[in-house]
Amino acid sequence: MKLNKTIDHTLLKQNSTEAQLIQLCKEAKEFDFATVCVNPCWIELCKKELEGTDVGVCTVIGFPLGAMTSASKVFEAKNAIEMGADEVDMVLNIGALKDNKMDYVINEIKAIKEAVGTHCLKVIIETCLLTDEEKVRACKAVVEAGADFVKTSTGFSTSGATIEDVKLMKETVKNACKVKAAGGVRSHDDLLKMIEVGADRIGTSSGVSLLQGEKVQNNTY
Repeated sequence: MKLNKTIDHTLLKQNSTEAQLIQLCKEAKEFDFATVCVNPCWIELCKKELEGTDVGVCTVIGFPLGAMTSASKVFEAKNAIEMGADEVDMVLNIGALKDNKMDYVINEIKAIKEAVGTHCLKVIIETCLLTDEEKVRACKAVVEAGADFVKTSTGFSTSGATIEDVKLMKETVKNACKVKAAGGVRSHDDLLKMIEVGADRIGTSSGVSLLQGEKVQNNTY
């Protein structure tokens, strides 16, 4: 596994500018990352900037709360694919999961997977808000619904990925889907440890620094 191809080079801040997105794509091309992960309004710009490379464009759906209606998430997902997104990271409805409304949770993921078709779908379960039992239940729902990845975090809640959570998620899904760790990866060693315990992809706004062995002081994503 090439380390650079484990990284979704991420910029999701609400005050991001076009110049910052262009720089993100420039770095992604230089380091040949897996994708850039951006808000939907930037899909077309990033698609253009990355033309002729194998760096994909990933976007977020129902972000960051996951509390939108299923219909609105499905629309967002379809629209994202139409604009050129290669991968979609959706936020699971956390309240529905906590209320054990598993039919709702599973059916929503299924509907979004149907909307994106063969494109990669990652489901953010926001581990920092869940008990271990809820994390396991969420992972099983992601597998049952046919998504491609289960992802730890939005990077916009109380904390990001932990080694313990990634390990638990991997033990739960086994090889039925992949695992993405996002937020809290602050060093090259952290990156390696996440992969060692089961992460297939890393979401970070500091991919360049992590690859170059620089410690990141304040990596919220």
